[in-house]
Amino acid sequence: MKSVHRLWRWLGLIFVLSFGILGFLGYQIHLQAPPIPKTVMSSEGELLYTGEQIQAGQRAWLSAGGQQIGTVWGHGAYVAPDWSADWLHREALALRELLLEQRGAGLVGTQAASTSSPTSSSAAALDAAVRDEMRHNGYDAATQVLTVSRQRAQAIQATAAHYEGLFGSDPALQPLREQYAMVAGSLPEANDRRALGAFFFWSSWAAATDRPGQTGLSYTSNWPHEPLVGNKMSVSAAMWSMASIVLLIAGIAAMVWFHGGQKHAEQSVLPKVDPFLDVVATPSMKATRKYFFAVIGLLLLQIGMGAITAHYAVEGEAFFGIPLAQLLPYVVSRTVHTQVGIFWIATAWLATGLYIAPLLSGREPRFQKLGVDVLFWALIAIVVGSTATGWIGSLQHAGVDFSFWIGNQGLEYTSMGRVWQILLFVGLLFWLLLLGRALWPALKTPSESRGLIAMVFLSATCIGGFYASSLMWGQHTHYSMIEYWRWWLVHLWVEGFFEVFATAVVALIFTRLGLVQTASANRAIVAETIVFLFGGILGTLHHLYFTGTPTSVIAVGAVFSALEVVPLAMIGLEAVQTYRRAQGAAWMRAYKWPILCFVAVGFWNTVGAGVLGFAINPPASLYYVQGLNMTPAHGHAALFGVYGMLGIGLMLFCLRGLYARERHADGWLKPAYLCLNIGLAMMVFMSLLPAGIYQAWASIDRGMWFARSPEVLHSRVMETLVWLRVPGDIVFAAGGLMLACYAIGLLRRPGRHAARSAAAVPVKKA
Repeated sequence: MKSVHRLWRWLGLIFVLSFGILGFLGYQIHLQAPPIPKTVMSSEGELLYTGEQIQAGQRAWLSAGGQQIGTVWGHGAYVAPDWSADWLHREALALRELLLEQRGAGLVGTQAASTSSPTSSSAAALDAAVRDEMRHNGYDAATQVLTVSRQRAQAIQATAAHYEGLFGSDPALQPLREQYAMVAGSLPEANDRRALGAFFFWSSWAAATDRPGQTGLSYTSNWPHEPLVGNKMSVSAAMWSMASIVLLIAGIAAMVWFHGGQKHAEQSVLPKVDPFLDVVATPSMKATRKYFFAVIGLLLLQIGMGAITAHYAVEGEAFFGIPLAQLLPYVVSRTVHTQVGIFWIATAWLATGLYIAPLLSGREPRFQKLGVDVLFWALIAIVVGSTATGWIGSLQHAGVDFSFWIGNQGLEYTSMGRVWQILLFVGLLFWLLLLGRALWPALKTPSESRGLIAMVFLSATCIGGFYASSLMWGQHTHYSMIEYWRWWLVHLWVEGFFEVFATAVVALIFTRLGLVQTASANRAIVAETIVFLFGGILGTLHHLYFTGTPTSVIAVGAVFSALEVVPLAMIGLEAVQTYRRAQGAAWMRAYKWPILCFVAVGFWNTVGAGVLGFAINPPASLYYVQGLNMTPAHGHAALFGVYGMLGIGLMLFCLRGLYARERHADGWLKPAYLCLNIGLAMMVFMSLLPAGIYQAWASIDRGMWFARSPEVLHSRVMETLVWLRVPGDIVFAAGGLMLACYAIGLLRRPGRHAARSAAAVPVKKA
């Protein structure tokens, strides 16, 4: 018992210290973020842009789709370019052409001439002049004026004209729009298009110009890779990458050594009969049924939107010849695909919490069923409402205010308008209230499992409270700070506290089934949470290496993102051991597929989050692959493989207790399980990962702009790799449909007995 108390104290200390450091570094990001000048002037006094235009351009880009239509500083969608890298390359070429004309040299100023011959002294001098001009920081902090040369001002204006036509309706750029999966008139207003140019210029200026007092290091630590302007990987990125690899190897070795040296407690004896066979579900528990059917419906919607979104990478505005983009453009399909994925996974976990709370406490609070029903319809209203208004706003080009407040904010994984975010925050707090009032009797009553129940409640409290991070930015917030707070939501809320919550719930399930001793589970869950949060909280920073942050972010992010991977090395082994133990009783066959889902979580945690995650986490790797298909390879394997399979496993466990045993058509579950996992593996290893490796080669060889260019994205190799997603998509979709058939069977098959709970204790109404 003393050892568990000591672990809880360590957990509290690590939690406070880690968030203290994360908050301090957030303040440093605020102080050292790339400045937004009041004016951008030419050396001859010509006004190019104002600070208000730069901020208006940021809002205009986000309202047009933002991170769902290309990327800025590497974060967002992958079919259109990274606009900061694309602008940087185009401006450097335009500047080189102007300098060439001025010098009267006899070179041809084409894109092919961007890599000059080492034997040509004039070409070398020209390239050096371009680099010097692009890296010179003409920003005066006292006057907040950014001054550029006359030639660069002309290059900026020429580059801006390209984007004004691209986001407008210039017919000459329609083929390029199709390659980018964009629709004509993405920004109908001329003022918005001019402001967009100001924002793209500023983002590329911050990526190339030297930081004050430093030579050869830009505000984005020289991201993107661009030889024309001398952007190459920084020394700090290389050094901290090596440190992260050493720490990873040392951490895994230490954990294996520690695990092997542990004196394992004697395993408990499995019960002879199902411990929960004769337990009756309460009204509020039964009310969670509709949540799980909604989960399956949202999963099928995500699969459909994913297939359409992937296909746009080939045809741009059509789906097998059908001009679908007129009704469902890429911006909308990808938004729905990414956002609905978060919705259905979170819904499965929220419903599981509502299901198990009365089971653990043995008490059904008054009006609990009403609260569960109200929360469900509130969540449905948020999902449907935010999806519909985002779709309408994108089709109607409703403007920046509509997009921010009601429509699509243009931010990946957190795209819903601010009104919907506020409503969801209120809904999560209401969920926490329902969960807390049902768990309270178990929390105040001394028991062997109270530590596990406390972990469930504390992690649920963090789930409710930390969603407030989605409300921390506004329409005028600096883009670096938007990214800082967005990753609080995506990394800490989804990957952090939800995972701790679900892991604690699984531990409780295993203890009730007799697979794990309660005392061992208590120690294990606190110890694993310590290890996970020790790396996970500060590991958030690995998303922020190149988003206009100080170099200290690279150091801390590289170290702690490596440590974040360490506990994943043991999860797969523990999952397999648990499954083998579950074979010791015939009645455990009823829980075979939920337990196998948890085994799959262990596998994908090791492969998707561990191997593929660490493949892109070190700064030296991410410098070249941020914004390429290496990221969705990791994202698909980790998001669905870990969190999705965890949600499905929890759902199957709850459904086992919500319907009589004879209603369960388990024959659907084996092919569903196999198809979902095999289809995911095919999708990742036949398409996404090879595509990412191919792009990485292009990025290392010629620069990020080239890896994201139509020349690469629509090459025969890349389009073949996109088509190779089809077999995996079909297998995966079949798995989703068979899961739906299983759920429908629960409704159609008559049962003679009352539904039994598979994870409960007898409960009573208050």
